[in-house]
Amino acid sequence: MPEALIVSALRTPIGTAMKGTLRDTTAYDLAHHVVSAAAAPHDPDTIDDVILGEGLYGGGVLARHAAVTTGLTSVAGLAHNRHCAAGMAAVQGAAASILAGMDELVIAGGVNSASTSPQTRFRVDGEWVDPWHPPTHPDRPDAPNLDMSITVGWNAAVKAGVSREEMDAWALRSHRNAIRAIDEGRFSKEIVPIETPHGTFSVDEHPRRNSSLEKLASLKPLHPEIEGFSITAGNACGANDGAAALVLASDWLGLPPLAIVRSWASVGVDPAETGLAPVKAIPKALERAGIPISDVDLFEINEAFAAMCVATVRLLDLDPERVNVNGSGCSLGHPVAATGARMLVSLVHELRRRGGGTGVAAMCAGGGMGSATVIEVPAPRVP
Repeated sequence: MPEALIVSALRTPIGTAMKGTLRDTTAYDLAHHVVSAAAAPHDPDTIDDVILGEGLYGGGVLARHAAVTTGLTSVAGLAHNRHCAAGMAAVQGAAASILAGMDELVIAGGVNSASTSPQTRFRVDGEWVDPWHPPTHPDRPDAPNLDMSITVGWNAAVKAGVSREEMDAWALRSHRNAIRAIDEGRFSKEIVPIETPHGTFSVDEHPRRNSSLEKLASLKPLHPEIEGFSITAGNACGANDGAAALVLASDWLGLPPLAIVRSWASVGVDPAETGLAPVKAIPKALERAGIPISDVDLFEINEAFAAMCVATVRLLDLDPERVNVNGSGCSLGHPVAATGARMLVSLVHELRRRGGGTGVAAMCAGGGMGSATVIEVPAPRVP
């Protein structure tokens, strides 16, 4: 059976939705940009498929659109939607096809334009209107399907005993890690700059250099009517735009690998416990890889809310210094359908920067879903 290799991993910078540099760049533009950059080194006739995670675009297949605009007209294209884990599901699907011997070279990733996608809610004469209602689970008081601050953030905090102070401290750490990574050029090998109507965009714009515990502590809870509620805009992810793409290949092709996909797992939990889904997904994926959790060098755990990340670290007894070392959702942002692929891109490059090792990317996804992917980055060969 062939191995599934990652031979390329890249992404756009992440923009702040509605007011950032990508506010007028559509999901189609983002998809074209990352797919064309990923495809550039390869003969178009050797690319078997393009698989992209997408969400809330009202139909269509972004992957096929990108295939056509980049000249890959013989490639069918496939859309994946597993909410926040859509981009990760695309990579897993590509790896599965390669491991099965059905495909040999696949571009996989995710695309998200919160700025230009249809909005699920907006105000008309002061009243909230729901013109389009795409739930991932039946609405319940303890798990409202359009309010992830409760379903993902607050419920996880209550379950794991995460305090407001711990959430804010994790969010501040995220910003500091992201700013350090930007200043040290850690993202330089993974970001492909993109031309926008507002100029060349090459650096993640969501992290805040002036963030502090005092500023975070001053923010009001999103639901002051709920006793003790401590989720705020500061310890939650942003609304963001961005895209990521990885090229996966069979080792039979002889291409030099950046990483090897060792295993993955997706799980379901009660929708009210969505934020705790990584606690189930990570051990399941590692068991399939035959790797103990103590042997994992780095973790990427999506910070949809700081609470769910702190809860995962606590419940799995992880070393926080191995988690999100270059920031995540609270700082870099969360371009929903792209985040799973973005995390894998960043994980590949950070492990390579450190000389190799084993990494796990994991996340929760709306509606009580979770997913994790295990990769191995080989140590560089000594001449």
